[in-house]
Amino acid sequence: MKLLSTAISRLARMRVWRIHNWINHPIAAQREVLQHLVTAAQYTEFGKKYGFSKLFTLKQFKARVPIHEYDDIKPYIQRMMNGEQNILWNTPVNWFAKSSGTTSDKSKYIPISEESLQENHFQASKDVLSNYYKNFPSSDLLTGKSLVVGGSHQISKLREDVQVGDLSAILMQNSPFWGQWLRTPELSIALLDEWENKIEKLAQTTSNENVTSLAGVPTWTLLLLKRILEIKQKQTIAEVWPNLELYINGGVSFVPYREQFEKIIGKPINFLEIYNASEGFIAGQDKPGDNGMLLFTEHGIFYEFLPVEEYGKPHPNTIGLRDVSLHKNYALVISTTGGLWRYLLGDTIQFTSLNPYKIKITGRLKHYMNAFGEEVIVDNTDHAIAIAAAKTNAVVNDYTAAPVYFTHSGNGTHEWLIEFDKEPDDLQKFILELDTALKNINSDYEAKRHKDIALRMPVIHSIPKGVFKQWLQARGKIGGQHKVPRLSNERKIIEEIKSMCAL
Repeated sequence: MKLLSTAISRLARMRVWRIHNWINHPIAAQREVLQHLVTAAQYTEFGKKYGFSKLFTLKQFKARVPIHEYDDIKPYIQRMMNGEQNILWNTPVNWFAKSSGTTSDKSKYIPISEESLQENHFQASKDVLSNYYKNFPSSDLLTGKSLVVGGSHQISKLREDVQVGDLSAILMQNSPFWGQWLRTPELSIALLDEWENKIEKLAQTTSNENVTSLAGVPTWTLLLLKRILEIKQKQTIAEVWPNLELYINGGVSFVPYREQFEKIIGKPINFLEIYNASEGFIAGQDKPGDNGMLLFTEHGIFYEFLPVEEYGKPHPNTIGLRDVSLHKNYALVISTTGGLWRYLLGDTIQFTSLNPYKIKITGRLKHYMNAFGEEVIVDNTDHAIAIAAAKTNAVVNDYTAAPVYFTHSGNGTHEWLIEFDKEPDDLQKFILELDTALKNINSDYEAKRHKDIALRMPVIHSIPKGVFKQWLQARGKIGGQHKVPRLSNERKIIEEIKSMCAL
């Protein structure tokens, strides 16, 4: 084991020269990526439709291929899940990452090709490791085990050779042999899909291992760490895993969780943020505490950047790396080795550095709540409100909602302020119906609400009529398109409105 760890760490360090190359020549790296993508897919159904064999410039690519959202490519993906090949990409696609729902679906399914695994997800992971060793050359990271608090996967009901699952599960299932040796627990436990049972087995099987690194969504990771302390009857994780040195997080903001992690771990460790979406591994901090994540420009993804004010226009204009500015919001548009073409990811980012290119995630194009990985969007809550109101004879004028983050004494929840035109017959029933509707609409919310493991039942306050109007008036935002944001991922707005109601 020691020899294997030494060999892998040496290889990771050797990769640094290649990383320097694409960091120093990002425009050239992106040009090569686009050429590779278009050439590889020219004889696919999609490539033939848009004349990929006759595309020779970026200008031609942007002129011929429209920007796509999920619903635009959903028919292609459904055919691929039914076993058809050479549709969006030129090699077999048998894996699909299940991600949060769109406005019309409970879940969406992102195609994962062998190239997207090898050239994107795995290569980017290696580069994160290489950068870590560059900054900490004496690290003992690979002398112990890596614990990934990931998801599950299952065989699709459509075909036996089509597999669907969370991205983390797909990556674990397909990781190289040396990755299996360096990870804990065994795959059968790591891929369990019942979270209460999974957390218990993870805690029981890993608490006696030499864990040197952790990775996972903060909410689930905190639950696991608390259970391990109960089992081992210890006060801090440092007493259980004295060699723990790194926690890798992504998916939701780590800011509300950092203090809790520092307290429960009980000693200084390194924290790294990565941006690894189902659609692709996009960026990662090259050193802890850095302002922004290094944009991965050589990893099978071609990037375009849509100024947010362009969103919704009939022919929105995107720009390339040469033309981006610092601290301006852009929506990411990506083309990938998984067969996504000019795909509007939905995330908004800002550049924190232009040399090298570094980004931070600033939110979504639409209002949302994603404090726990639930990815609830306004379309979800609008539908859930309508269902709950219909079942309790209520009429809702307006609402806003925000997360209540984890505390040392309790799990998180969503707090709602609702202005009723007609109060529900039974407010408790309204809350139950709202919660049930959200579970039915959004699979990620449903997972986080399962047995109250990460999210408790929503907290709803009925507020006096006119309060939302008063809040808008106080900000000079009455009339026109001005309205109270219905969802927010932080609590500034909801606390301001609560103070007006003395809640």
